[in-house]
Amino acid sequence: MKNVTKTVIAGVAAGLAIAAIPGITPVEAKDYKGKTIKIVIPYGPGGTYDKYGVAFSNHLGRHIEGNPNIILQHMPGAGGAKAMNWFYKVAPKDGMTLIVPLDNGVTNQLMRPAKMRYDARNFSWIGSSNQTNVVMVVRTDSGIEKLSDLKTKNLIGSTSGKNSSGYINPMLIRGLFDYNIKMVTGYKGSSKSIFAMEQGESQMAAFNWLAWSSKVPHWFTGDKPFAKAVAQIGIFRDPDLPKSVPMVSELVTSDMDKKAVSFLSVAGLLGRGLALPPGVDKDTVATLRAAYDKMNASPEFAADLKKRKLRLIPSSGAKIQAVVKSAVEDASPEVVKHARKLIFGGES
Repeated sequence: MKNVTKTVIAGVAAGLAIAAIPGITPVEAKDYKGKTIKIVIPYGPGGTYDKYGVAFSNHLGRHIEGNPNIILQHMPGAGGAKAMNWFYKVAPKDGMTLIVPLDNGVTNQLMRPAKMRYDARNFSWIGSSNQTNVVMVVRTDSGIEKLSDLKTKNLIGSTSGKNSSGYINPMLIRGLFDYNIKMVTGYKGSSKSIFAMEQGESQMAAFNWLAWSSKVPHWFTGDKPFAKAVAQIGIFRDPDLPKSVPMVSELVTSDMDKKAVSFLSVAGLLGRGLALPPGVDKDTVATLRAAYDKMNASPEFAADLKKRKLRLIPSSGAKIQAVVKSAVEDASPEVVKHARKLIFGGES
């Protein structure tokens, strides 16, 4: 596998590429001196949401007037939906509480509206520091050499809940190709799901590549690797994966299936970043967006991410806001219905 700290990505679809805007001057709209900002993590400790959250807590404050203290609060449950719903309805709107939002928050909102009690367009998106695909990884002793082997062989996967990308993407693959995949839910985040693979409780999991390369890089090395990547879902090929790992979008043939995969692939562009709840005043949003952009441009932040084996692929809050708005408003009801059926069958 290639170096996981590589930061150059090519091939992002036109109109969806979201690069950070350099040179933004901070807006002094709120007095943060002596204050404490809280960042909510929608999963348990140890995953990439948590790892990026720690890096944000270490660096964002120094770019905010008053240099506030920043702490983390983990709120796992329902594949991240518990935290997202709480954040939308309950979180204080004073600019002191942020969240590392689900990268699949938009797709969840559209496919499971009865369970997602939020509208992603109404969050104030502050920025992101990574974009990534979801990568399905299998134990090599599962007998799965390539994705098509699942036509005749069974595979058990582990994930947190039905709202997580670790559930949605494998079940999409199952629905698209009628593969023999069963997902076991209830694990608290990617770390526990991956540990389940290691313990033999499951044979597969599907998370962003950084979850794999930062937690278990040794799985993929040596003459007899413990695991291998067999598929990826996203807008672009992940630069750290071999070209032999297929994009699911390249394997589907029908027009409606292609649209369903494309609709879900947008999640990778939202990456790992921060958002504010609805109702925070515009000056505070501008302050935090400016601080976030300066953090993304900081050599100290880049060095910290590299040390943690995390990538830096920056995006501005304004660009993400536009992508989210477009994704919600442009998604065809027919495509959303088709994707929902592929993933959840008759469930709502």
